[in-house]
Amino acid sequence: MATVGISMAVPSVILYVSYGYAFWLGVLVESFMCYQILATKSLSTESDKVRRALEEEGLPSARKAVSMIVGRDTENLTEEGVIKAAVETVAENTSDGVIAPLFYLMIGGAVLGFGYKAVNTMDSMIGYKNDTYMYFGTAAARLDDVVNFIPARLSAWLMLLASMFTGMDWKNAWRIYCRDRSNHKSPNAAQTESVMAGALRVCLAGDAWYFGKLHRKPTIGDPLREIVAGDIKRAHVLLYGTAVLALVLFGVIKVGVLCVLLS
Repeated sequence: MATVGISMAVPSVILYVSYGYAFWLGVLVESFMCYQILATKSLSTESDKVRRALEEEGLPSARKAVSMIVGRDTENLTEEGVIKAAVETVAENTSDGVIAPLFYLMIGGAVLGFGYKAVNTMDSMIGYKNDTYMYFGTAAARLDDVVNFIPARLSAWLMLLASMFTGMDWKNAWRIYCRDRSNHKSPNAAQTESVMAGALRVCLAGDAWYFGKLHRKPTIGDPLREIVAGDIKRAHVLLYGTAVLALVLFGVIKVGVLCVLLS
């Protein structure tokens, strides 16, 4: 909790000084802070490195590229496993790296946004059930589950809409979402993964290795077709579509609330 407090206190002081000096300076500083919190571009860029590595350099390079964005062991992943890992990362981080930060930015500006990112980063770094971080990591993971509970579901619903607007199989996305959104130990991770799997008509998740130990996991989606490297680009379409819808929705809500408060 101290880390979260510091992550919120520092930008609070910076913004207090900036707005105190000049309103326009405060707006510029806070806008830059908000930009730093969102991960849409970096998520698409880093996951696309996996696709390019597969298509241009081969499986060993793709394994290395995907190891930069996932927590699982990647040394022995098949080509299918590499692609699935990249697509799952895009799906999960559409919520964690884009929609959830936007949600908290809408509520509390850059200060609350940095608080959320601190929680999410702790979960990414130590939120694993291993011998070293069993208790400390479990606490971080549970806190992350709490702060992402609402954003994860909003992300899934917005991704469903995005699949409709982008011409993907939204009916199958809805079917898989209703059936598989709880197929994960986390109450949040399968929300967007189930929509992604359904929209792409592929099977995601399943067993994975972490720190040399096999973790049994249920699958998400149906293998209506073989997953291919191009599905990483299709996942990006849903990522950006969902982000645009969230920006519009949260913007309308924010403006509406401000109009009510100022009237």
